Amino acid sequence: MAVEDVQKPPTPDHPRNPNPNPAENDVEEGEITGEEGEDQESESSNAKKAAAAAAEAITHPLEHQWTFWFDNPSAKSKQTAWGSSMRSIYTFSTVQQFWSLYNNIHHPSKLAPAADFHCFKYKIEPKWEDPVCANGGKWTMTFQKGKSDTCWLYTLLAMIGEQFDHGDEICGAVVSVRRGQEKIALWTKNASNEAAQLSIGKQWKEFLDYNDTIGFIFHEDAKKLDRNAKNRYTI
Repeated sequence: MAVEDVQKPPTPDHPRNPNPNPAENDVEEGEITGEEGEDQESESSNAKKAAAAAAEAITHPLEHQWTFWFDNPSAKSKQTAWGSSMRSIYTFSTVQQFWSLYNNIHHPSKLAPAADFHCFKYKIEPKWEDPVCANGGKWTMTFQKGKSDTCWLYTLLAMIGEQFDHGDEICGAVVSVRRGQEKIALWTKNASNEAAQLSIGKQWKEFLDYNDTIGFIFHEDAKKLDRNAKNRYTI
């Protein structure tokens, strides 16, 4: 088209745009037409879905699998055998699964009195009779009512994050809610291994910045003497 044609007003015999298709007259240079726009939107949507799927696929596996257990306080009074009211809730094996669970379950301060909440290595039941726990024992920390939430979380993170030098000795942990107080216990495998137990107890106190004295009771003593069982080790 000549330059002078652009300057002339349009006439029926000499339109400004020589394109005879009126549907295309409204399309400016570089403008996206309907079909092209739909294709680009589809590609953008697919790209976002692929990015989201890739993000979900990125996980951080833990060295061990762990299982949450809950001992229902309302069912305890109806059961004759100790531990028969205990139920496994969910087994997790990645950091993402842990946080997904932790953020959607009650923390100790929200549990009913007499409730016990456990986190143990997969296939280890939180019972004295379990073969892995049978020769073990436990360290115990005591807290005022409603004050154990943070220490419970730090205990879980230290366990599943393998922060203990003798992590293979650890079976799991339990938080017990009672009317006047709350307790967190760390269960281990070989109670007679004094060096390992003292190391675990010292590190546990350091991780939680816990200043009171804690004691270690053998499961064997607890089974025989119940509440009269004495601490074998103290820190």
